[in-house]
Amino acid sequence: MFVVGVGLLLGLCCFHQASGAIHSLQYFYTATSEIPNLPDFVAVAMVDSVQFVHYDSKSKEAVPKRDWINKHVAPQYWKRETDIFLAASQTFKENIDTLKQRFNQTGGVHTYQLMYGCQWDETGYVNGYRQYGYDGEDFIFLELKEMRWIAPSKESVITKNKWDPFKPRNHYLKDYYSKTCIEWGKKYVQYGSSSLDRKVHPEVTLIQKDSGVACHATGFYPDQVMITWKRDGEEMQEDVDVGETLPNEDGTFQKRAVLAVSPEERKKGQYTCEVAHKSGPPTFKTLIVEDGNNILGIIIGCVVAVAVVTGVIVAIVMMKKKGYKKAEQSDSESDHSNGART
Repeated sequence: MFVVGVGLLLGLCCFHQASGAIHSLQYFYTATSEIPNLPDFVAVAMVDSVQFVHYDSKSKEAVPKRDWINKHVAPQYWKRETDIFLAASQTFKENIDTLKQRFNQTGGVHTYQLMYGCQWDETGYVNGYRQYGYDGEDFIFLELKEMRWIAPSKESVITKNKWDPFKPRNHYLKDYYSKTCIEWGKKYVQYGSSSLDRKVHPEVTLIQKDSGVACHATGFYPDQVMITWKRDGEEMQEDVDVGETLPNEDGTFQKRAVLAVSPEERKKGQYTCEVAHKSGPPTFKTLIVEDGNNILGIIIGCVVAVAVVTGVIVAIVMMKKKGYKKAEQSDSESDHSNGART
C-alpha cells in the first residue's frame, strides 16, 4: 500500500551512493478484522529497513528482534513500548469499526494501517511522513510543510475535518518528526552499528518459469540493489517486471526481476542479468541455450580495479561515543498521537 523509497543509484560498473548515506526510522501498524488464527494488531519498528522491535495483540508484549537493541535499552523501555502499542491496538480496532460504518460495510476482512517515520543524512537532510491506509488504499496522510491532512476520498474528508483543527496534536507531530524521531533514529543507528554497517554480497539465481526467467537475488545487505536484464549487451526496458525488495528472516534482503521471454525468443539473443550492490563488483548471470535446452551459466564480474576507482562507497558516519546511558524511554509516538479516532 505504502511505498517510501530513498537512495541514489550511480556508477559506471558498480552501484554506489554518491553522497552521505540516508538513514531511516519507520513504524508500521496494521489492524485487521475477521482473519482467524492471526493477531488482529501488529506493530513493527525498523531502522535502515531492519526490524528491531515487534509487537502483536496475541503476545501483548513489545520484544526485541535484534540482539543489539536489548544491549542498549533498559527494561523500562520495553514497558513503555508495550503500553504505547497496546493503546494503539485498541484505538485501531475501534477505527476499523468506524470505517466499516462509513464505507457501508458489514462483515468480512478489513485492514487499517499506519506508516510513519523519518529519514536523514549527514548533510542535514531531514524528512518525515505519516500515512494511513484502509483496505489497501490510501486513506489520509500528513503534509508536514503546512501541517495539514490530505484526504483523497470523501470518506477520509470526515477525518481530515476532525484532525486539522486539533492543534495540540499537530504541534506534537511537528516536533516529533523534526526532532524526536531523528534523535532516536541516530541512537538506533549507533546501537546497531556493527550490524547495520555491514555489507553482504547477494546470491544470484536464474529461475525458469513458464512465462519467462526470474533473476533472483537474495541474502544481501544493505537493501539497495539494482537488477538489470540485458539482451546482447543492451539494457531491456520492456518485458521486465522488477519486484519489491523484501526482508529475509535473518535481516538480509531479497529481490527479483522477471524477464518475459518465450523459449523461441531465448534462442535469438544472449540474455544476461546484472545484479549491482554496494558490497562489491556486479554479478552477471547469462541464460545460455544449447540444443533448445536452457542452461543457466554464471559469469561473475571481476572488474575489481575499476570498481575501486569508480565505485567508491561513501561510508556511513557513525557516532562512536562510548559509555552512553541506557535508554529508558521510547521513541514511539505516544497515544497522544496514535490514539486519534478517525
